[in-house]
Amino acid sequence: MKKAALHNLGCKVNAYETEAMQQMLEEAGYEIVPFSEKADVYIINTCSVTNMADRKSRQMLHRARKLNLDAIVVAAGCYVQTKEEEAAADPAIDILLGNNRKDRLVEALDEFFAHQKKTADVTDINQGVLPYEELHLAQTAEHTRAFIKVQDGCNQFCSYCIIPYARGRVRSRRLADILDEVGRLAEKGYQEIVLTGIHLASYGADCGENLLHLIQEVHKIRGIQRIRLGSLEPGIVTEEFARELSVLPKVCPHFHLSLQSGCDATLARMNRKYTAAEYETSCGYLRKYFEHPALTTDVIVGFPGETEEEFAATKAFLEKIHFYEMHIFKYSKRQGTKAAVMENQVPEEIKTKRSAGLLELSKRMSAEFREYYKGSIQEVLFEELTEVDGRSMYAGYTREYVKTVAKPLEPLENKMRKGCLIKALSDEIYEIQLEL
Repeated sequence: MKKAALHNLGCKVNAYETEAMQQMLEEAGYEIVPFSEKADVYIINTCSVTNMADRKSRQMLHRARKLNLDAIVVAAGCYVQTKEEEAAADPAIDILLGNNRKDRLVEALDEFFAHQKKTADVTDINQGVLPYEELHLAQTAEHTRAFIKVQDGCNQFCSYCIIPYARGRVRSRRLADILDEVGRLAEKGYQEIVLTGIHLASYGADCGENLLHLIQEVHKIRGIQRIRLGSLEPGIVTEEFARELSVLPKVCPHFHLSLQSGCDATLARMNRKYTAAEYETSCGYLRKYFEHPALTTDVIVGFPGETEEEFAATKAFLEKIHFYEMHIFKYSKRQGTKAAVMENQVPEEIKTKRSAGLLELSKRMSAEFREYYKGSIQEVLFEELTEVDGRSMYAGYTREYVKTVAKPLEPLENKMRKGCLIKALSDEIYEIQLEL
């Protein structure tokens, strides 16, 4: 039996695809081993969102080669798609699989074993609209929550982003296939589903469907208790969208709305399709129809041309919206994007200073959000046994994604329990006193 090891880099969509490739290998008779062990085949699902991601992808490919000089090393995904010539010339790589070709992994391995010849299967992903690549999951590495890829590609072309060139145009998964997969996972005991995609808000734009209808249909599946959504563009959050979601009790009031900047001038240079005021309106709709929803976001600091006044406008806007969590990124040039050649690139030391300020703001706002729930009764889906301050405790999350822990009075893995949040054990964890 041949041994295979996989390593994932990048986003939740990549993680889903890596798990799907692992299942394909298992079904083909491969034994899956940890990446650190000697294997016959190494598969690295690469990332290319930044120049650093490219570098990490190359490092992992070379690490795989060093683990076993005789192994087959497969480079799959976004780095291969954006740097095909570079990857093809790399002696550490035996097989190149671009995006929309990962479903051919086993076939590509069979061909290599038969011919012992380096191969590349990389479609020009930007020539027209490709069909959706069908990958499926029967189970996931997590025991309670399953990420479901429902969409691929992006049509936005933000000036800092390489993803449309790496993933191609928007293409949506068939509704029936999504529901079949969710149904199978529900039968295996998964209670929480996270719908994800490269540009989730555009689900159905190419096939007459829409994200709201998808959520409504997933909501009907027995066994699923919670539905979370991946990153959303604020434009999809209309009053109707928020109102319709609010009548679906399985939908968690936890929404990640991508922002990047709170300054209109910066947003325009980024080629984002909204203003700060429009973003604020979307947040208002969610707060109108959900009680104290968890709003999270992404922010880029030091984008080319960002002045002190523009940064100050962003910081003030973030405080005004008052997010639960913020992911702060210092702008990093990505070769092949418009932003990489813009004038007035911001010095690294200024980006670092601005980032530090926003991280402190994020920490304060996050603590204030969690404090709201102290003393309240919440429902938690427990996931695993963990160590907290030297004690074994079960950890899980509320519907708003506040991490909580409870004393292990009984096995709690993949169980829903209600209780009172009694005290903060750290900046991120609350202890819950379970109802008897």
